[in-house]
Amino acid sequence: MFLTNDIAIDLGTANTLIYIRDKGIVLNEPSIVAINRSTGKPEAIGLEAQLMHERTHREIETIRPLRDGVIADFEVAEYLIKGLIKKVNPGWSKRIGKMVICVPSGITEVEKRAVRDSAEYAGAKNVRLIDEPMAAAVGIGLNVREPIGNMIVDIGGGTTEIAVIAMNGIVVDESIRVGGDEIDAAIIQYFKKHHNLLIGERTAELIKCEVGSAVPLDPELELSIKGRDLVSGVPKTRTVSSEDVREALRSQIAQIAAAVMRALEKTPPELGGDILERGIMLTGGGAMLKGLDVMLRERTELPVYVVEDPLTAVVRGTGKVLEELEDYERVLSY
Repeated sequence: MFLTNDIAIDLGTANTLIYIRDKGIVLNEPSIVAINRSTGKPEAIGLEAQLMHERTHREIETIRPLRDGVIADFEVAEYLIKGLIKKVNPGWSKRIGKMVICVPSGITEVEKRAVRDSAEYAGAKNVRLIDEPMAAAVGIGLNVREPIGNMIVDIGGGTTEIAVIAMNGIVVDESIRVGGDEIDAAIIQYFKKHHNLLIGERTAELIKCEVGSAVPLDPELELSIKGRDLVSGVPKTRTVSSEDVREALRSQIAQIAAAVMRALEKTPPELGGDILERGIMLTGGGAMLKGLDVMLRERTELPVYVVEDPLTAVVRGTGKVLEELEDYERVLSY
């Protein structure tokens, strides 16, 4: 008997997570591929490629095929999906039956087609798509079938997805292309402009995770980092403070808060009452930014909660939909 394997994928700008039917989450690696410029073929995929990022010579280029939550490089995206599936099991690429992939709720039909095509070229026989906020809602255990409003704010690497969900559908949808990548870029620009220090993407992410915050901290934090002094041109070590980083992130945090407020303004009054009672749920890697829930609570005057294990909420939901495809048929977007 020729067995097939059913897979759920959270194909993210920063990380890709894979869920296998009956096994759960089996892989979580960076969405990056190292390409050999001479052959055009991949040298490394995922974690190995991430270790090469910003450290390669001219023959090797590291590429992140997703930008702002959508596929920017079709061929490299195919390499990524195939390569990560191969890591899970080298013999599976020809034996994939159903594949459920989550996508940002604000993407176009053309962008959806690109995701679908990449999955099919990677070997999937039957590809279905689900919106990220819906997957996150299912993943944290909300009953999305009820006529009760639930608000999800999913902050990923490329986008922030805000949705009010009721009766198997997204009632209100607000999607902005601000996420972890944009926050990292803001940190790089801030230290370049205000401290004459050039830092790399990996250092910016470390700063964000260690000392980044949306509200004042008690006590404020410090971190020692390395970068290149733009005046002398030589490598230097500097100490950065959480106050500095908070200033760097001011614009991105404000954009996320404004998008949440826009979504609330568009929410029908009865569903708004449900959100007042049940609160706003924060998912995605960005939800772990220190004090983001506190800042949104102050801004909206509503309860705001960071869900348990926010990084895996979307893939857990995508996996549950895969396991119970018939029950969740109405929540699929394609």
